[in-house]
Amino acid sequence: MSLSTPSPVTTGGAATESPSESSWGAVAVLGIAAFALISTEFLPVGLLPQIAHELEQSEGRTGLMVTLPSVMGALAAPLTIAFAGRLDRRWLLGGLVGLLALSNFIVAMSGSFAAILFGRLLMGIAVGGFWTVGGSLGPRLKPGPQAARASALILSGVSIGTVAGVPAGALLGELVGWRWAFGAAGAISLVVLALLLALLPALPSTATRNGLREIPSLLREPKVQLGLATILLLFGGQFSAYTYISPFLLQVTGIAPVTLGAVLLGYGASGFAGNLVGGWLAERDLRGALVATGLVLGMSVLGLVLLGQGNVSWAVALVIIWGLGFGMLPIAVQSWMFGAAPQRLEAVQAMYVSAAQAAIGGGALLGGLLADSFGIASAMWLGALSALAISLVVVGQRFWRRQAPQVCCAQAS
Repeated sequence: MSLSTPSPVTTGGAATESPSESSWGAVAVLGIAAFALISTEFLPVGLLPQIAHELEQSEGRTGLMVTLPSVMGALAAPLTIAFAGRLDRRWLLGGLVGLLALSNFIVAMSGSFAAILFGRLLMGIAVGGFWTVGGSLGPRLKPGPQAARASALILSGVSIGTVAGVPAGALLGELVGWRWAFGAAGAISLVVLALLLALLPALPSTATRNGLREIPSLLREPKVQLGLATILLLFGGQFSAYTYISPFLLQVTGIAPVTLGAVLLGYGASGFAGNLVGGWLAERDLRGALVATGLVLGMSVLGLVLLGQGNVSWAVALVIIWGLGFGMLPIAVQSWMFGAAPQRLEAVQAMYVSAAQAAIGGGALLGGLLADSFGIASAMWLGALSALAISLVVVGQRFWRRQAPQVCCAQAS
């Protein structure tokens, strides 16, 4: 998940620290932790062909390395606010980052695919728990006018991870092997853990009620329902295709393996620009931002399927445009969700994280099944059609809401 603007989420109560009690180093270490998490979550994307070849697995089956942790993250998000509400946030986040390090080392050293998937499941717990808690600590660490800047610094780690993490992992895997890429991610996680425990102050829970209890009523809100549908289709479609971008570019387009990292770097850099574009659009027209995101994603992936088979120039250009759409995605969707229920942000945050992780896992799973059964291009078709479908749904809902009063009045007369 990638954002360019801060989230207004709080931890469920008033802040207890003054600005002098929390250094900017404490804020920065959460941004570094966000970088480590997002890089690790999507690290298999750039390494999928290598891993599949060494473990003698199909690429669709190897995509379970993205699917299973996302499903676990979807479960961990609501469970975190349900059962960890009274824990000191410093120790909770430390435990989650430690779990991230353990996950990476298990994957790096495991000799079986089953053990690797177990390690990735542990990573899913870390991701779901961290985003539910850590993504909302900016206002507590730097309350008052500095809160927005603190939140932006924390979430900048996500953008940097999207831009640099996955292509750097792909390059490292190409040079020294995919296991070393996960080993390096584990070492980075240990450094992050040490910094986090050294710099983050005590953060006792401020929650006064269980945010999980608010979810049923939120599910009855029409704007929340549309937001969840958007999350499922956009995130699901994105990762049904993106999980298999490396084998598509290598096998279908014919890009040389040594240039794959550079292409993915261009995708990530374009995604950073998409963050800015998505934020600009969301400030002016939330519904328009959702439609634009779906169109850019859908049309770029569709174009890649139709024009990128054997044509490197077209493929690279369309991958760059695809990255722009991916950068727009999280901020457009999250802004919509926060606007749907601004007074119940903790519960909305948990719903957003859970739905997004479930969509990522479900999309990667469906894409893998299609790729194994009908070829890599079929996973791209699913991604393109899902993104275009949600644009039609959002436009159609606005049209229906405008027409509904006229129908009602005509019936009354």
